[in-house]
Amino acid sequence: MVAGFPLFSSLAMREVPASHGAIVIGLLPLATAVFAAWFGRERPSPAFWLSAVAGSALVVGFAVWQGAGGLQHADWYLFAAVVLGALGYAEGGKLSRELGGLETISWALVVSLPVLVPMVAWLTLRDLPAIAAASPRAWGGMAYVSVFSMFVGFLFWYAGLAKGGVARVGQIQLLQPFLTLAGGALILAEPLDAPTIAFAVAVIAVVALGRRAAVQQSAPAPAPETPPILPGRIH
Repeated sequence: MVAGFPLFSSLAMREVPASHGAIVIGLLPLATAVFAAWFGRERPSPAFWLSAVAGSALVVGFAVWQGAGGLQHADWYLFAAVVLGALGYAEGGKLSRELGGLETISWALVVSLPVLVPMVAWLTLRDLPAIAAASPRAWGGMAYVSVFSMFVGFLFWYAGLAKGGVARVGQIQLLQPFLTLAGGALILAEPLDAPTIAFAVAVIAVVALGRRAAVQQSAPAPAPETPPILPGRIH
């Protein structure tokens, strides 16, 4: 979550509008549920999977439609962001049950420092003129992403995943397309057309049906019993 999702989603946003990325990122709820079932011992019901798959099919159909019958180069970046983001949510939610939301995101940032510090130093030297010419609005956006998107937001997000279950709480991500579409229109002045809005509504309506479906938590495997140590058997 510290590097993979932000990196690939940012690369995609250089080639497609935020509205397109918002719809494709709508795959995150399904991918999160898959990893929650795989790693987190959560067992969503068939009704949950049916609605999640149907919504994801709408997402892929939208991406192909906007790509004139094929996937765009940026779509592969977005798919990579979805996979890495979902894996981070599933593992982060599992860790938060033991460590807490604050500790999980804090340690994730600390562990990533050996990789991120050299990368930031190299990019700073390479793009120093562009960085120096960045507008106050760009720096404000960077500050917001650094503080809220990468820290404060994850603090509450991981705490919620730990309390409510990764698969079920992960469906709240269905609000993300709406919020991204609104943000792209208000902040970036991106136009919104009727098909884009219709796809966003359809994705959220279909997958939100799975919000009511059962998600069970599998019991952890019992720990192996330690045989008692009998007197006179200690050497």
